[in-house]
Amino acid sequence: MPTGYAETLTVIKEQVAASRTRAVQSVNVELVCLYWRIGRLIQQRQQAHGWGTKVIERLSADLRHAFPGQKGFSARNLAYMRNFAAAWPDETILQQLAARIPWGHHQLLLDRLEEHAQRLFYVQKVQQHGWSRSVLAAQIDAQLHGREGKPISNFAERLPAADSDLVQQSFKDPYLLDFIATDAPLRERELEDALITHLERFLLELGEGFAFVGRQVELRLEGESWFVDLLFYHLRLRRFVVIELKAGRFLPEHAGKMNFYLNLVDETMRHPDDAPSIGLILCREGKQLVAEYALRDIDKPMAVAEWRLRLTRELPAELEAGLPSIEEIEQELAERND
Repeated sequence: MPTGYAETLTVIKEQVAASRTRAVQSVNVELVCLYWRIGRLIQQRQQAHGWGTKVIERLSADLRHAFPGQKGFSARNLAYMRNFAAAWPDETILQQLAARIPWGHHQLLLDRLEEHAQRLFYVQKVQQHGWSRSVLAAQIDAQLHGREGKPISNFAERLPAADSDLVQQSFKDPYLLDFIATDAPLRERELEDALITHLERFLLELGEGFAFVGRQVELRLEGESWFVDLLFYHLRLRRFVVIELKAGRFLPEHAGKMNFYLNLVDETMRHPDDAPSIGLILCREGKQLVAEYALRDIDKPMAVAEWRLRLTRELPAELEAGLPSIEEIEQELAERND
């Protein structure tokens, strides 16, 4: 084989793949922009002339007759185009942002979300992380837009301004562990076992950039050993993330123990190029004021967030109070059987 042949072949293959990717993206941008222009025209005609569903159906039939080999002109899709144009009235923002994700993603956003700010949030996430349509649907169902960046933390006080916002947005509150199929109370070790069993799902819930390092990672000091529940490394933040699991409510002493763990991790495991480690205390119940006071004079950056097993536990208190208890349901069934 000639000298340098293998490297040359690799470079050419990478260039071909990149060119194909750019071509696909270019086609998608043009298609989404075309749909937006068609939708805007339909919207304008409806407002000016009162077009109804019959006109849309007629337009669909005529377009499919005019372009027999081209898909996308069903009456249903024309209605999506109209709604899409209404959802993104600014053509500049459309071309810079919205047009760069697939049309099927936009249909999902139109079906699931009503607020423009929420759609914008997920469009940005799809661009950043390359989510498939199924992942996007799962994140919408899990209401990521209402949880990201919400944990109680001391990041603003303990991290440089350039880092604190990015770090804050890398964490959530609450964390939804609905892949753990149990209603029984969990002890901390049982929760840890369940998370390791479903590690892939847990990594998805943690978010982009988390890499698993280990569980019950030993830290030694003066002949004694301590063990952190879960240790991760965040590839984007370039720092270790220590996660401590609590089966009950947050207590102030949890922050002090986490501060100790972070000092040990930074002393024994942190590379000189790594940023300072971060702690995340995941508890069954968090008290905002208690957590805020507990973190106030802590030296190391850390956050406190809740974990929840099921989405149904997010019911408003007044609605949840109105639901019958298990005992009441059993009594009602017994009376009916009698």
